[in-house]
Amino acid sequence: MLSSVYEKGAVYGMKIAYVMFDGMTTLDMAGVHEVLPWMLVLGAKPDLSWDFCSNKDQIADDRGLKFKIDHVWPDLSRYDMVFVTGGMPTRQLRHDAEFVSWLKTAREDAYKVSVCTGSLLLGAAGFLQGKRATTNPSAYDLLAPYCAEVVRARCVTDGNVFTGGAASTSVEVGLRLVEELTDAAFARQVGQKIDCPYGAPKL
Repeated sequence: MLSSVYEKGAVYGMKIAYVMFDGMTTLDMAGVHEVLPWMLVLGAKPDLSWDFCSNKDQIADDRGLKFKIDHVWPDLSRYDMVFVTGGMPTRQLRHDAEFVSWLKTAREDAYKVSVCTGSLLLGAAGFLQGKRATTNPSAYDLLAPYCAEVVRARCVTDGNVFTGGAASTSVEVGLRLVEELTDAAFARQVGQKIDCPYGAPKL
């Protein structure tokens, strides 16, 4: 737990950057974004806010759903948490120098989070060095060069890095973050709000 940054149960402002791109998998992000705002709704983090960020002002996901982006190439250092979604394009974006350089501006952010192959981008930015992490099972071999250990699990927490496997892990990753920022009882309360049991052992 990063109690030196966010004491459990305390009220601090927190700003989240959701990193999005053409061809992303929306479910990777949607579960996390369903869960985290409950901290705002229920009063645990009244200063919680978020921005949807990308390298262009409009993107389409891998099912054709379009998004208007208000924050294009923002400086990610002004956020407390960076979340990177997954999708097939991550396999190319991890070699895109401009995109990776942009992600590196989040190096001082308190939390780095991904679901699915978003972890490949966290790895390309250097955020997984010495860390245990996971990704979509189809990409374990691609993740291996970026981290200390690839854990074949749905969700993995290592210090300030939270990674999830395939898209369905998004809600669980969100609940783990809620516990990190509040406590286990509050995370269970949020889980009840969305009818998702919470409290499985962590890896």
